[in-house]
Amino acid sequence: MLRATQMILIGSSGQNAGKTSLAKAFINQWKGMFPIAALKITSVAHHGAVCPRGGQGCGACVAVGETDFVLEEELGESPAKDTARLLHAGADRVFWLRCLYGALAAGYGAFLEKIPPKALILCESNSLREVVLPGCFIMVINSNKPAMKPTAARVLPMADIVAYNTKTPEDLVRIVSRLQVEQDETGAIHITAH
Repeated sequence: MLRATQMILIGSSGQNAGKTSLAKAFINQWKGMFPIAALKITSVAHHGAVCPRGGQGCGACVAVGETDFVLEEELGESPAKDTARLLHAGADRVFWLRCLYGALAAGYGAFLEKIPPKALILCESNSLREVVLPGCFIMVINSNKPAMKPTAARVLPMADIVAYNTKTPEDLVRIVSRLQVEQDETGAIHITAH
């Protein structure tokens, strides 16, 4: 398992749970204090696997069809995308990793090569928790949709914080206030949840 003390990993029980809103709240809290890199991960089980979005939408399955992973930097050209929202919130660099489950470590390694070594990392993913031990793992539960994705069910017991609501500004402030992010004398970032 890879160690990432500088990462806040945000998973969710399903789509539209509020992961990106929470990531934006973290960016707003700490932008300007240290470099912030954001990563959104979409993974599929194998080449030709059923799309996690039901066959429509993000294009992850098509991109992964020819290779084990595709890492693209967000340039802000399509403001409706989650990755563009993270860039506009103030992240210094934002990437979208589309990959096979078995290529998560390789794709994450490619991402690390593109960012400053002492950046705060905000990542949206369930499956990365099976490969990386982050500084803090937050699982967002969408209380409006009781069904949980299989990847979420696997990693839920590993969560440091389980958040049942991230829809209001008050909810976001409550969750953000539970984390302390500090740099040590070497510039390394450490995250503490309370």
